[in-house]
Amino acid sequence: MHISPLVTDLYELTMLAGYLDQGMHERPAVFDLFFRTNPYQGGYAVFAGLETALQYLEELRFREADLEYLARLKLFSPDFLSYLESFRFRGRVTAPPEGSVVFAREPLLTVEGGLAEAQFVETALLNVINFQTLVASKGARINHAAGGAQVMEFGLRRAQGPDGGLSVARAAYIGGVRGTSNVQAGQVYGIPVKGTHAHSWIMAFPDELTAFRRYAEVFPVGCILLIDTYDALKSGLPNALTVAAELRERGHELFGVRIDSGDLAYLSREVRKAFDEAGFPGVKVVASNELDEHVIESIRAEGGRVDIYGVGTRLATCAGEGGGALGGVYKLVQVDHSPKLKLTSDVSKATLPDHKTVLRVVDRQGNFVQDVITLRGEELKPGDLVYDPGNPLQQVRIPEQAGFLELRGVVMEEGRRCQAPETLDAAADRSQQELSRLPAGCLRLINPHFYKVSISAGLNQLRLSLITEVKDKFKTRRP
Repeated sequence: MHISPLVTDLYELTMLAGYLDQGMHERPAVFDLFFRTNPYQGGYAVFAGLETALQYLEELRFREADLEYLARLKLFSPDFLSYLESFRFRGRVTAPPEGSVVFAREPLLTVEGGLAEAQFVETALLNVINFQTLVASKGARINHAAGGAQVMEFGLRRAQGPDGGLSVARAAYIGGVRGTSNVQAGQVYGIPVKGTHAHSWIMAFPDELTAFRRYAEVFPVGCILLIDTYDALKSGLPNALTVAAELRERGHELFGVRIDSGDLAYLSREVRKAFDEAGFPGVKVVASNELDEHVIESIRAEGGRVDIYGVGTRLATCAGEGGGALGGVYKLVQVDHSPKLKLTSDVSKATLPDHKTVLRVVDRQGNFVQDVITLRGEELKPGDLVYDPGNPLQQVRIPEQAGFLELRGVVMEEGRRCQAPETLDAAADRSQQELSRLPAGCLRLINPHFYKVSISAGLNQLRLSLITEVKDKFKTRRP
């Protein structure tokens, strides 16, 4: 997916021009990309979008048409436009692997480079990481709610444009939704494509049975019939049973039937019972219609017998409490090797300064206990005190016998990837494995367990000292 350099906010360009004018553009700088609150009021997020982001950084360059447009704005000098002709990202990026389970406050991407290049890429990186991480997290929640049933992504027609639809299919796959109706996503990413037919197919024929028969003639393998155009139980179901028998006589098996309206728990139970009694236990029951994790959980709680959930609108639009947008931010944490801190009137929202490492504390079985953000090079040991980043008075000790995993690694050096892209299957497998290692309750949809993300003693002390320094400077400047 090619991303134009003009996929940016205007102020990234004006700051870039300003840094160049002031001779600051090559000063070494470090930025962190992170989010402050877990999405959907949930207990975790699933990191996604890294490969898209790295491709953007590697391909970043202003072409002639881009420069001609910027010149027409009459904002920028000829010297600046000439500088953009050779502008490239040549920095370093540190990040977790895609599919990693991540949490609020901890840095996801750390971008190092000249101040100009590291600043300019802010908007595009946030656009990619925010959206794909939000979708992957939604996909993981839906997949967990499905309890082993397959989930398909059907959201293209409700997604935020064609490019949004493509990103949805990719990120949802990482979250565990391993199929899509989006044909382009199948071509670009190798995601399995699945589908049925619309109600209009049924209505285009003289009657429902004829429509089913004709569809089964064209697609005898993998045939799925939509049975609720008129009446799911009184019309669609008996007609589907007839076609299932006819397909078997020709040496094929009906793959499934889809229900797109009504009481999905009740209807799926009745449909399952009818096909089982008729000798077709292999026919899959597919359910769709404004599904999300909460609706799926209720269908299962009411004894629904759904084999495949088709989830569209509420996945593609990231709908739900605490959804809509991830709210990731991109903050300067170091310039000229000096730590920087953003401070507001709410001290708990002060950023975490300097270059950092994210360590995951694990028990003897490899299960996740908590995450700790440390200064780069700072040693952390079992038994050490660590601090709540929102309230330094709250402290916990690292458990004895604990082990440590480094969450992130360098993925780009001098503007080039450090390794070949991994497959989407690898990222999807990683998310499922890591979700299974979370403490009990983290996967709950309502009031999940709060997974601790702490900061080390060294980082806590640095932040407190910088807060004091900033406040002292402010006091001296007041009249």
